[in-house]
Amino acid sequence: MKVCFVAAEPEEQEFFARRLARWGPVFVPELDDVPAEVAVLSIFIYDGIDQAFLEAHPQLRLVATRSSSMDHIDVEACRRHEVRVACVGGSDGNSVAEHTFALLLAVARRLRTSTQLREHGDFSHVELRGFELRGKTLGLIGVGRIGARVVELARAFGMNVVACDPHPGAAQAEGAAFRYEPFETVLSEAEILSLHAVLTASTRHLINAETLAKCRPGVVIINTARGALIDAAALVAALESGQVGGVGLDVLEDERVLRRDVKSILASEIVERVHNAGGAASSTGPAERQRQIERLFFNNALLARPEVVFTPHIAFNTTETIEAMAGGAARNIEDFLEGRELA
Repeated sequence: MKVCFVAAEPEEQEFFARRLARWGPVFVPELDDVPAEVAVLSIFIYDGIDQAFLEAHPQLRLVATRSSSMDHIDVEACRRHEVRVACVGGSDGNSVAEHTFALLLAVARRLRTSTQLREHGDFSHVELRGFELRGKTLGLIGVGRIGARVVELARAFGMNVVACDPHPGAAQAEGAAFRYEPFETVLSEAEILSLHAVLTASTRHLINAETLAKCRPGVVIINTARGALIDAAALVAALESGQVGGVGLDVLEDERVLRRDVKSILASEIVERVHNAGGAASSTGPAERQRQIERLFFNNALLARPEVVFTPHIAFNTTETIEAMAGGAARNIEDFLEGRELA
């Protein structure tokens, strides 16, 4: 069986080449470079597996993603094609929770403005005045493994914690480390709102104009979960009105703007469309294309605001987590190839 890894870092390639030597894994930089005869494929969060990819790779039997989530994979299409899907759940819980507080502290202490002082010279202490976390109410949307760790860190900072979750679990201690409340109550009480929900059809744009209006004026919003949990246009409007006082983001609905400017992105798309003009018609209609462009510009406008601190989807990116993810992916591949049940 041909085993292929997409976008593995050099040190990861060395690890997988050694660990899976008897299967002779191959490494390619892009998903488009995956050979048609691949049987076992390992990808990361930036590569999506869809119906078209599955049809082009009929021998594929396992997708082992080096991530804790699978929302970049069409799991139902994989099921129809009899392709197993495996992830490495639980490996990034602590790193994402710690990054949540890195973003929160950066917003609280106005680090974006502070680090740009050399660009605009004089400043006032009022302009750079932040706030303390102690005594503040943190509202969590989702209390899984990451949210539970955020609770621990929040309590260490002396914060009060309220949370909502569609499936409240045992994470709530009898000693009132935090309390579960309805979604609307969390919105109305939280001075800081941190998102840790799974992206589904029901949670897409969970934070929108209507829900933002139910928040406390000046609320701070942190998102290290999935970008599409937030309606970027509504968030920009809430920042402009002062309803939202600050934002910390590691994810966006269109994450291309985390790495490239809008002009560069659109120029690349125009070139690609011209290049493919003689090929098959695009499956994206005019209305959807307009929505995509609007999302692109609203996400870009969001990052331009001084109240927003952002990082390029790196909350998971610690030495410990990457090692755990690589080890988990290798075990999943070994178990599959040796006929053992996947965890």
